[in-house]
Amino acid sequence: MDLFIILGIGLSCLILFSLWSKCYVKQKLPPGPIPFPIVGNIIQLNSKNISTSLSMLAKEYGPVFTLYFGMKPTVVLHGYEAVKEALIDRAEEFSGRGSFPVIDKISQGLGVVFSNGDRWKQTRRFSLMVLRNMGMGRKTVEEQIQEEALCLVDAIKKTNGSPCDPSFLLACVPCNVISSIIFQNRFDYDDKKLYSLIEYFHDNIRILSTHWILLYNTFPILHYLPGSHNELFKNFAGQKEFILEKVKEHQDSLDPNNPRDFIDYFLIRMEKEKHNKKSEFTMENLIITIWDMFSAGIDTTSTTMRYGLLLLLKHPEISARIQEEIERVIGRNRRPCMQDRSRMPYTDAVVHEIQRYVDLVPINMPHEVTKDIWFRGYFIPKGTDILTSLSSVLYDEKEFPNPEKFDPSHFLDKNGNFKKSDYFMPFSAGKRVCVGEGLARMELFLVLTNILQNFTLKSLVDPKEIDTSPSLSGFITVPPSFELSFIPV
Repeated sequence: MDLFIILGIGLSCLILFSLWSKCYVKQKLPPGPIPFPIVGNIIQLNSKNISTSLSMLAKEYGPVFTLYFGMKPTVVLHGYEAVKEALIDRAEEFSGRGSFPVIDKISQGLGVVFSNGDRWKQTRRFSLMVLRNMGMGRKTVEEQIQEEALCLVDAIKKTNGSPCDPSFLLACVPCNVISSIIFQNRFDYDDKKLYSLIEYFHDNIRILSTHWILLYNTFPILHYLPGSHNELFKNFAGQKEFILEKVKEHQDSLDPNNPRDFIDYFLIRMEKEKHNKKSEFTMENLIITIWDMFSAGIDTTSTTMRYGLLLLLKHPEISARIQEEIERVIGRNRRPCMQDRSRMPYTDAVVHEIQRYVDLVPINMPHEVTKDIWFRGYFIPKGTDILTSLSSVLYDEKEFPNPEKFDPSHFLDKNGNFKKSDYFMPFSAGKRVCVGEGLARMELFLVLTNILQNFTLKSLVDPKEIDTSPSLSGFITVPPSFELSFIPV
């Protein structure tokens, strides 16, 4: 009996010590609203605009605070100083990718966006190397974008000035550019495969920005219930089938001495490491990496372009001023190029202001601390999820006076020259900054200048009546549906 008493006392002490340890760690975490049992703080957030909810909490708890999604603590960083300190000054410690259960179910920790550790480092390093070999940041990719922009102009001309929804046409450009890099081919704009591919990605964005996905990410057990997450998985199955078909075509025609595109480079690396059981270059990793690149390359750029056109419809005086600059610097007959950007400060400022104002990914992709750290006097255990509010940086009142107003002067100095800003973080920052940032910047500038070189944007309603409020503002900010007419210049 004495032995059982001793064991009972020992077990009780261990339980008490465990509870005390958890309480101690909890006390060292940043402050935050008291979580409700089981659900945490989720019911205290506005699912239609989480960014606004975070701003209100930051006013009460400061730039670093803790929220509980379910029973899991997540540290939120709000404002430029806190975000910069984490993502740039202490980049390595905050370089982990936090959990995103609905996507984790798809990616299985593979790819370049949702992977971690050595797998992430190897896949990212390899992807950047291949993209550079394929001409990223050089004339090669610029020429591809220029050619695709001309195809877009031709497609727009076929509308004959009739009202149209620009969503599909704008998505064709980034889709074909990334397709050229990965598959070494593009699609005609009337190709049914292109239409299906773009529809899949547009639908994914809509699903990921719904309240249901917030619930799913908080309570992954919902995986076994009916819900929009099943639509997402069904879309991925269709996308995976398409990718596998392309990979099979490449396997049948592969020349190891003459890689044509991203898939070829990856297949060659797979062959070199086929005897390495720990190799990260597997068929599964190839599929998810391609899916990552398409998701990032199509959705973000096309959504930003679409939102940009809506803002220009709302502000025709800004469109007119861009056209004046295009006429002065480029003219009507020469196609725009990236060298023109340095001589077009106003257009460059408008492109930056569109990205700032749109605030495409308000709370960034989740990060994770890679080890136990102390941050601003608080203890954050290894593996803790980190949310960085990009909205709080892009809408900083000191850096961007009257941030709720769409105003290109946010990026212009008193002399009308383009003005850079450290607060411009639409692509995030640090070690997890978007791999395709350079590509997206090229596409946005060249597509906008090509459109306004050839067309005047005509709204179907009085510009004063246009509502630019997003239709969804969850994972990604989605603009409302709209139509416009492209009137030839």
